[in-house]
This record gives sequence, structure tokens and C-alpha cells, in this order.
Amino acid sequence: MIEQESNWYAVYVKSRTEKKVALELTHNGIKNYLPMVKHLKQWSDRKKWVEEPLFRSYIFVHIDENQHYNVLQSMGVVKYISFDGKAVPIPQAQIEAIKYYLEESDPENINDSNWKLGKKVEVISGSMTGLLGNLVEVHGKHKVKVEIEAVGSSLIIYIPKNKLRVV
Repeated sequence: MIEQESNWYAVYVKSRTEKKVALELTHNGIKNYLPMVKHLKQWSDRKKWVEEPLFRSYIFVHIDENQHYNVLQSMGVVKYISFDGKAVPIPQAQIEAIKYYLEESDPENINDSNWKLGKKVEVISGSMTGLLGNLVEVHGKHKVKVEIEAVGSSLIIYIPKNKLRVV
């Protein structure tokens, strides 16, 4: 029997069901990755750290061709991210880049420069080098919020200023 090669794929899931879908996929023996980030949320009466998906409504699955249908049968899964009707494999290097980005700690010293909203920025260091986006918000001295076009939609990431340059 020929061993089939496993690849990473992105699947679109129903809004706000990412954690439940990831649990079901794991329960069904399907390897998956749901990148999570912590945000400080503020309500009128309190602040709380909450963990949210880095890519809303998306989960990555590592499967071979025999498991494509099993993923679609999981509760909450809508479809694969596809091109010309065929699920698009995601290179292992991109999954590793996401993991690396989430594991990085905040830098200590940052050279503060002129950061203006709406400016085009480029990632200049780390495994996400070359990624382009628009500056959406400045978060203190160390991080900025950048909108990046990816996986068929815009996503927002928080990234240290010292890893960016204004284009």
C-alpha cells in the first residue's frame, strides 16, 4: 500500500465555534492547529484576559487525502479554503512561522519612530519577514496592530515595532 502524504489545509468554520470544532477534530483523531492569542478585554465594569483565535473562523488541519471528507463531516466545519474547487495545501513553513510568531516574547527596547495610522508596513525580521500590511493602531511603545490580507480575508495581528518598517 502506498503511504499518502499529509498536508496542512485551512478550513473555514462557523463563527465563534473554533474551539469546539478543534476539540471535535481532536476527538475524531484529526490533527489540527488553532493558533490562539491573549487579549485584554475591557467591559464597563471590569477587564479580563481572554484567549481568542488568531484567525477568526479558521482552523488548520494536517491530513492526507483519505481524511478530507471526515473533516467536512465534523460539526461546525463549513468548507476548505480552496482555489478552482480544490483544497489548497499550506506549506509547513507557514504553520511554523505562525507558531514562532506566537511564541516570541515582547522586546525590551524599541526605537520609537513616527508611526502613523494607515501607513503601509513590512515585517523586517523573524520568520514572517516580507509580510505587508496596513498600520491600524498603535499599542503603547512596544506593539502595533497591523491589518494583513491573508487566507482570503483581512486579519489583524499585534507585532512589535522593532520587527517592522514603514514602507
